[in-house]
Amino acid sequence: MAVAVLSAPKSPLPRKPLPAGRPRGWYVAHNRRLKTMRLVIALLDAGIYEPGQAGNRRIRDTAERIGVHEPSDTTCRMVRALLVYGR
Repeated sequence: MAVAVLSAPKSPLPRKPLPAGRPRGWYVAHNRRLKTMRLVIALLDAGIYEPGQAGNRRIRDTAERIGVHEPSDTTCRMVRALLVYGR
């Protein structure tokens, strides 16, 4: 039985501009969700699968390691919520 090996893309996907004309809150929420997803992926790659393992300090250390700005308490709660949802 052959196993397919997926390789990472050679370059990051090109960014598209966000749609104009939305309320400011929409952009804030959108960017917060993107940061949350990046952090969850990094935590999963590091072997953190349970929300109890992901305290604010660990999430913030992960953010520093992957090069994103320090997340707020709200973003940290969203990270833990997404880890719960992914079970």
